[in-house]
Amino acid sequence: MRVVVITGASSGIGRATANAFAADGAALVLAGRGAAALDLVAGECRGRGAEVLIAPTDVSVEEQVEALAAAAVARFGRIDVWVGCASVFSLGTFEETPRAVFRQLIETNLFGQVYGARAVLPFFRQQQRGVLISVGSVYSRVTAPFVSPYVTSKFGLLGFMEALREELLGEPGIRICTVLPSTIDTPIYQHAANYTGQRIHPLPPVVDPLRVARSIVRVADRPRRVTIVGRTQGAFLPFRALFPRAYEPLVAAVMRSVMLRDGNVAPSAGNVFAPDPDPDAYGVSGGWRLLPRLRRFGLPRRRNM
Repeated sequence: MRVVVITGASSGIGRATANAFAADGAALVLAGRGAAALDLVAGECRGRGAEVLIAPTDVSVEEQVEALAAAAVARFGRIDVWVGCASVFSLGTFEETPRAVFRQLIETNLFGQVYGARAVLPFFRQQQRGVLISVGSVYSRVTAPFVSPYVTSKFGLLGFMEALREELLGEPGIRICTVLPSTIDTPIYQHAANYTGQRIHPLPPVVDPLRVARSIVRVADRPRRVTIVGRTQGAFLPFRALFPRAYEPLVAAVMRSVMLRDGNVAPSAGNVFAPDPDPDAYGVSGGWRLLPRLRRFGLPRRRNM
């Protein structure tokens, strides 16, 4: 039985991943900012036979991440896999996005992963093995307007993970892996900070979060440097590299016409600084597509867009 720590476990990819590892027979340590939402996820995972410890954690606070790793080892004696899923999202031009929101995205999406690596690597070294998996984004390799803090955090994350992997080449039992999802059907869009004046819609095609969860479990079993989930949007990576002058006006037009529309929305910081107090606001799905498998397995969907 392997021991898996998952940050950002209260919703979306993290919640789907928790359930996937539970079905795979893992013992779980689930971290997120909201204890009530974590309790719901823990109940789902225990229903699949998993032993679960919940650890309310804000990954942007290094001391809390250190306490998370220590709690996992105190309970289960080791950590075999650390999965960093915690992430927040913001839409708006660079100049319209408040400084504090920009900074908090970096603190959560980038430094939260850095703190996780710093907390777990001493245990991995002691064990001489372990798998560190960070969930980035296709935005780790492509850019778009209106999401500059998110792009900054995800580009930085991929660079950090690749540099870390190179430093650990002498530790063959420690594997450093990054998963890059495309647009995934999660509540991140409903929870996003929004300074555009428009309603937020995910860019199609929208991918089932269970696909990402299954990819993460496979990476834990058979570690790979980088795994992209979502072939259609993954195709934009070589397109941007080969044809940057064509890519830039195209992505700007798509963002304005598809992602940001149906406007007159008041500015909001979303869940960037604090989680939604309603635990039912955090499901696996954001309700952007039909997910019959989620319903069949009893996983919750976000109740309302």
